[in-house]
Amino acid sequence: MASMRSIKRRRDSITSTQQITKAMKLVSTVKLQRAKANAERSKAYFQCMYQTVTSLLSKTGEIRSPYLVEGKSEKKAIIVITGNRGLAGGYNSNVIKLVTRDEKFTKENVLIYAIGTKGADYFRSHGYQVAAEYSEVIEQPVYSDAMYICNELLKAFKEEEFGEIYLAYTAFKNTVSHIPTLLKLLPVNPDGVDTSDMSGQEAASDAKALMNFEQDEEEALEMLVPKYVSSLVYGAMVEAVASENGARMQAMDSATSNAEEMIEKLSLQYNRARQGSITQELTEIIAGADAIG
Repeated sequence: MASMRSIKRRRDSITSTQQITKAMKLVSTVKLQRAKANAERSKAYFQCMYQTVTSLLSKTGEIRSPYLVEGKSEKKAIIVITGNRGLAGGYNSNVIKLVTRDEKFTKENVLIYAIGTKGADYFRSHGYQVAAEYSEVIEQPVYSDAMYICNELLKAFKEEEFGEIYLAYTAFKNTVSHIPTLLKLLPVNPDGVDTSDMSGQEAASDAKALMNFEQDEEEALEMLVPKYVSSLVYGAMVEAVASENGARMQAMDSATSNAEEMIEKLSLQYNRARQGSITQELTEIIAGADAIG
């Protein structure tokens, strides 16, 4: 059995750690409430933007636009949104696995655009090419940052540095449910329109109707697609922040509970060791008294 001193030292150490995890849980809870409100407030808009653009493009007929066809380059750009800090359970690793476990992505054909230090560090250390890092923007996402990132990517896309753009992030469903998501941004897939909210003849006739543009359809797409991509990236950043704080709150709550169990077990061991020590001292005193008598 371990000595009383070593048990007490370990119990004190775990108690100190528990105080830290409790504090981190409280901080994450406060941040989560604010991030959750932002995510829920903006979610409907970004879902509507995605459905509107895909629906619009499915009715345009044949339009010659670089946003609708794959570029000549076989490289693929992936915007990977992770956190700048750890201690959030599997939050960061789950997003990274979306890229590393997908067979269409290899170290040779992928360009990583990292939003978050954890993702950038992982891909850089494992031989992937990190084309750019925007770790500071995830601390407090704003639309202007998403627009700047997307303008950089769209410029490279037009110059055919890569032929496809993907977005890997964690979608926020609720406080305890966060879903790692991989979304293809460009080329836009017109067949991706969701008509599940329509019914019968209405859906069929609506799908056949062509979209008319005024003035020019290519000019309209040139204006619309950058806003579409920027909106999706900003929405992903907002949801990722909420998911990270939710994951960290759960991880710290679990760590606090585990620490409590360990403290109880160590307290029981300490009391048993203390009882054994007292019993041994009494036995020695009685034996000594008998010997003198």
